[in-house]
Amino acid sequence: MTDKIETGTTHVTKADGNVFADLGFEPEEATRLLAQSNAEIARADELKKQLMQAISEWIQESGYRQLDAANILHVSRPRISDLVNQKTDKFTLDSLVGMLGSAGKTVRLQVE
Repeated sequence: MTDKIETGTTHVTKADGNVFADLGFEPEEATRLLAQSNAEIARADELKKQLMQAISEWIQESGYRQLDAANILHVSRPRISDLVNQKTDKFTLDSLVGMLGSAGKTVRLQVE
């Protein structure tokens, strides 16, 4: 015999724009954590944009069409379009570094 499992939503708490506050952190701590999180996201996005720019320049300098670049970088043509349009939310730093490697480029990380 199988009992029926309830899968419907029974309660939804409206978000206030700060996930840390929604998770129950004290207001000051929630504000601090949100600011820290936003700063980390901004730094990652800036790194992604730099890598995307390097790939876009490689494509342009090589005279490749997006489909040609996609084949060389082992991704789909729409991924190249997303890259050229700097849709940072669709890429990880790892994937961009991998694409640069496929393009024959070296990526160096410098910590200061």
